[in-house]
Amino acid sequence: MTSAKKPPVEPAQRLLLTGVGSFDWDLVSGELSLDAGSLAVLDLRPDEFNGFVTSLQKRIPPEEAVRINYAVTRAVTAGENTYGVYFRARHRDGSIHLSHARGRILRDDEGRAVRVLGVLRTAEDDGSELAAIDPREERRQGIALMVQGTTEALSRAVTVDDVVAVLSGASGLDRFAADGLVLGLVEGDNLKLIALVGQTMQALDELKLYKFDQSLPLAEAVMTRRPRFVGSLPDLARRLTHLRPYVEHMKLDSAAFLPLVAQDRAIGGLALFYRGRKDFTDADRNLCIGLSGIVAQSLQRAMLFDEERDLAKSLQATMLPRGIPAVPDSEVAVRYHAAWGGREVGGDFYDVVTLPRGRIGLVVGDVQGHDTHAAAIMGQLRIALRAFAGEGHPPGTVLSRASRFLAELDTERFATCTYAQFDPATGIARAVRAGHLPPLVRHVDGRVGVPRVAGGLPLGLATDFGMEDYPEVRLDLVPGETMVLCTDGLVEDAGLDLDTGIRNLADEMRAGPEGAEELADHLSHALWERWGTGDDVALLVLRRLPDPGTPQEPRIHRYVHQADPEGLTDARAALREHLAAWGFGAVADDVEVAAGELLVNALVHTDAGAILTLEVLSGPPRRVRLSVGDRSSDRPRRRSPGETATSGRGLLLVEAVAARWGVEPRGEGKAVWCDFTAPES
Repeated sequence: MTSAKKPPVEPAQRLLLTGVGSFDWDLVSGELSLDAGSLAVLDLRPDEFNGFVTSLQKRIPPEEAVRINYAVTRAVTAGENTYGVYFRARHRDGSIHLSHARGRILRDDEGRAVRVLGVLRTAEDDGSELAAIDPREERRQGIALMVQGTTEALSRAVTVDDVVAVLSGASGLDRFAADGLVLGLVEGDNLKLIALVGQTMQALDELKLYKFDQSLPLAEAVMTRRPRFVGSLPDLARRLTHLRPYVEHMKLDSAAFLPLVAQDRAIGGLALFYRGRKDFTDADRNLCIGLSGIVAQSLQRAMLFDEERDLAKSLQATMLPRGIPAVPDSEVAVRYHAAWGGREVGGDFYDVVTLPRGRIGLVVGDVQGHDTHAAAIMGQLRIALRAFAGEGHPPGTVLSRASRFLAELDTERFATCTYAQFDPATGIARAVRAGHLPPLVRHVDGRVGVPRVAGGLPLGLATDFGMEDYPEVRLDLVPGETMVLCTDGLVEDAGLDLDTGIRNLADEMRAGPEGAEELADHLSHALWERWGTGDDVALLVLRRLPDPGTPQEPRIHRYVHQADPEGLTDARAALREHLAAWGFGAVADDVEVAAGELLVNALVHTDAGAILTLEVLSGPPRRVRLSVGDRSSDRPRRRSPGETATSGRGLLLVEAVAARWGVEPRGEGKAVWCDFTAPES
C-alpha cells in the first residue's frame, strides 16, 4: 500500500511555516506594509493592523520600540544602507518571542532616507543575541537620538502649523515613545487644544477651548509652570470625577502634563499619554521636560513668525485692488496666491483699470523678491501704473513711464510686467510686455495660441540701460475667446524649462472650463498647487462673452490666424456644421467657397489674421450672412484677370455664388460680407 503524496508547498506557504515575512516602510508618510508572513511573526490578524507603526504597540513593548527606533535612526544618521535589530514581541497569549528585522534603506536624489524594505523573521531565543547589549547604554543612546531627531524635525518648522505637523505626523508619537499627545496654546484666559494625536484622543475634542482652572491637570501645569507626572490615570479620575468619562474612553494608564515655557512666559501645555507604563523614572522625567523645552522654543519662534507673516499679508492685501470693475460683454477673474512657506508675501500683482473711451487696462506684474520689501515696491509700482494708464497713454508709454518711476525709487529691485488695453466694444487688445510672460489666448474652437509679443527689458532695468521702447502688439478677441495673463509662478518649476511650463499652461487652458472664474480656479489647482506652491502667482483671466445671437437669428465668430492651415480647415468645418443645424445645408458649398476666398484674401494682403462671422438674417427671404473682417482699410477691388492669370478671381467667385455682397468700414479696418438665400422648401 503506497501513501499519497503530499501537495507541494508554495513559496508563500513556506515563508509562513518558517516564520519569515517582508515589510515596506515609507519614512515620509509613515505608512507601513506587512505581508502575511510578517503579521504571523507578530501574531497579528489583518484587522488588527491599520498600516501604521502605531498599531504595532500592542505587540511591541515600549522598551523594544526604543531598541528598534535606535537601530533605524543610527543607520540613517550614519548614512548606512542597511540595519539589523533583534527585539522581543508579546503575542496575544502573553508569551514573549524574539524576532529579528533587517532592512535596506532607500534614499532620494538628495540623500535623504525615504523608504525601508526589509525582512522580518522569528529568531531563536537563546539569549546570546541580546546578551551583549547594555540596556542602560542602549536606552541612553536611544534617548539622545530621540531628542536629536525631535530637535532636527522642529528646526525645520517655520509656522505653528508646521510644529503641529511634526507632532501629529506619522512619526509624532514615536518621537516621544508615547501612545497619545495633546498640545494646547494659551489664548487670553483660555487654553486652546490645537493637536490631539492618538487613537483615542478625540475623546478630548469637546475640551478644545476651556477656561484656565486647576480642575484639569494640563491647565494646572500651565498655570503653575510645573510638570505633573501621573502614574495612574484611573486613580486621578477617581479624585477628579469630571475626568472619569474621558479616562475610561481613552483606556490609557499614565500621563505627563508639561508646561511650555519660553522667555519666562507660559505659552501652552503638552500632555503625553502612555499605555502599559505605571511610573516615571528620573530619566523619563528629564526626557519629557527636555522635549517640552524643545517644543516650547519651536512654538515661540513659530508664533512670532506667524505674527510677522499676518502683518505682511495684511500689508500686501491693502496694496492689491479690493475690487474689479465690471467689463461690458466680458468676464474678468483674478487670483493671487502667495508662496507656501516663508512669509507668504511677495511682489506679484494684478490690476484692472477703467480707462477713457470705455476701454479697460489689464496689468499683471512681478517685482523681484519674496519679502516685505518686494511687497512695498509692488504697491508703489501698481499705483504708478494705474495712474499712468488712467491718463489714457498708449501701452508702450505707460510701461516706459513706469520704468522711470521704478528706477527713481531707492531700490535695486526690478520688475517684469505685461500690460494690455482692451476695448470691449471691438474686442481689440493692445499688449506690451516688459521682460514678462506673453499672454495666452484660447480660441472659440478650443485651440490655445501664444501671440508673438516682442517685449522689452524689465521695468527699472530698461531705464538704466536707456532702452525704454516697448513694441505694441494688437490682439483681436472675438466673442467666446479667453485671454490669460499670469506671473511665472504658474508655469515654472525647478525641473521644467519655461517653454515646457507654457505648454502645460496651454494644455490646461484647452482642457479647462469656459467661465473666467471657473478657469481661474482650474489653473490654480492644476498648475500652482502641482508645482509645490513654492512661488507667488498673480493670475488674470479675461473672457469675451459669446455672442450667439438669438434663437431666430443665431451667429458664430471665429478668428483665423495668418499662416494657419489648421485654422482655415477648422473654420470651414464650423461653417458646415452650423449651416446644417440652422437649415442652410443646401448653400453650404457656396458659403464655403466664399469663405475660403475672403479669408485667403485677408490673410495674404494684410498683416494679421481675420475675423469670420456667420449669422442668420430673418426674412423674408431668410438669409445667412458671411462676414470676414481684417485690419486693412483698403477696399477690395474686383479685377478681370486674363486667361492665364493665377489670381484675381476671388471677388468674381464671391459675386457668382452669393446673392449679394459688400464692404463695410469698421473702425480700424473693414469687413467684406456676402448674403446667401435659403432655397424655398
